[in-house]
Amino acid sequence: MLVETRLIASLPTQHNTMGDFITYEKIPERAVLIAVASKQQGRERTEEYLDELAFLLETAGGIPVARFVQPLDRPSSVTYLGSGKLEEIHQYIKAENIEIAVIDDELSATQARNMEQALECRVLDRTSLILDIFASNAHTAHAKAQVELAQYQYLLPRLTRMWTHLERQRGGIGMRGPGETQIETDRRLILERIALLKEKLKDIDKQKTVQRKNRGKLVRVALVGYTNVGKSTIMNLLSKSEVYTENKLFATLDTTVRKVVVDNLPFLLSDTVGFIRKLPHHLVESFKSTLDEVRESDILLHVVDISHPDFEAQMEVVNQTLAELGCADKKTIVVFNKTDAYTWEEKDPDDLTPPTKRNVSYEDLKKTWMAKMNENCIFISAKNRDNYQEFRDLLYKEIRDMHAIRYPYDNFLY
Repeated sequence: MLVETRLIASLPTQHNTMGDFITYEKIPERAVLIAVASKQQGRERTEEYLDELAFLLETAGGIPVARFVQPLDRPSSVTYLGSGKLEEIHQYIKAENIEIAVIDDELSATQARNMEQALECRVLDRTSLILDIFASNAHTAHAKAQVELAQYQYLLPRLTRMWTHLERQRGGIGMRGPGETQIETDRRLILERIALLKEKLKDIDKQKTVQRKNRGKLVRVALVGYTNVGKSTIMNLLSKSEVYTENKLFATLDTTVRKVVVDNLPFLLSDTVGFIRKLPHHLVESFKSTLDEVRESDILLHVVDISHPDFEAQMEVVNQTLAELGCADKKTIVVFNKTDAYTWEEKDPDDLTPPTKRNVSYEDLKKTWMAKMNENCIFISAKNRDNYQEFRDLLYKEIRDMHAIRYPYDNFLY
C-alpha cells in the first residue's frame, strides 16, 4: 500500500555479505471492507459500492477477506460506526489477523484516528486507496505531479493524526511543544511543495496548450467513460497502437493522443482517465488539466460496459462529471462495449426452473430501450471486433459532418 511503499523507498539500499542486493517479496495485505448503509443509499446500492471497493483493493494489491455493513441514518462524526459494530469488527480483525480496514467513504482525521484506536489496525478510506492506485499507475511527469499534488492536499488536514505519538511529550516540564512545532514545520513544507507543484503543472499545461494548437485543424475525438469499460482497447483498435490495457481500475492515467485515419478522413483520438463514483475532490482538481482534452474535443465517444450490472449508474456518474466540465452539450456517440459478455435472462412465467441466460444478437439490442438513450448509439465488442465496421462507419459519418461544418471549403476532399 502507499504508506509502506514510501517508507521502503526512503530506506538506504541494503546488501548482504556477498555484496548482492537483498530483495523483498511483497506479501499481499488482507483487509476487511466497511460501509454505512444510509436510508438514501440503501443496502443494495451499498453492496454494489463495496463490490467496487473490493476491485479497487485488488487493483492496489490487497485481498478483501470480509465486509461489514451497518445501517445508519448517517455515519458517526466521531467513529464512523456505532460502538457495538466497531467491537464486532475488532474481534474479527484480532481473530483473523487482518492488517487493514478499508472504509467506503472519505474519513475525517478524527474518524480515522478513533477507528484505528478501536480496531487496532491500519485504517484506509476510499480516497487514500484511490490515491495509492493513481500513484502506482502514474508514469509521465505530468501524471506524477498531478497525483503528488492530490496526495499532499489530502494529507495536509490530516497531519495531526500522524503526530499523535508525540502527545505524551506535552505532560512534562520543558517538554511542551515539540509535537506542535513538528506539525507546523511539516505543514509549511507541504504548503511550499503544493505551491511548487502547482507552478510545475502550470508550465506543463502551457506546453500542452501549445501542442494542442499545433495539431492543426483536425477534428478531435475523445474517449470518455467509467474506469475499466474498455476505452484503451477501443483506442488500440482504431489507432492500431499499443496503449496499455488490463482488467484493473485506472489502468490508464496519462492522456494518450493518436492521429487516426478512417477511410480517407484523418482525426485526432485521445484516451483519458476513467471516472468513478465518489471520485476524490483532490483528484478532480489535480486532473482538470488532463481533462482539457475532453473540453477541447469536438466529439465524445462515451464508452459503456454493457455487461456491468450497474452500467446505468456508471453512465450517470460520467454524465455528471461531463456536466461539471462544461461538456454536457458536446456531440456524443454512446458506445455500448463488451456485448460478448452481455447476457439476457429468459424466464417463462409458468416455468419454475431457474432462468437461463443467453447472448443477445445485435438486431435484438437495437430494439431495446438502450438503443434509444442517445441519438447515436452503437453496440460493439472491442475485444472480439464485433460490429466494428458499423462503428467505424458511424464514426466516419460524424467526423465528416463535423469537418464539413467547421471547414466548408474543404468538403471537396471528402
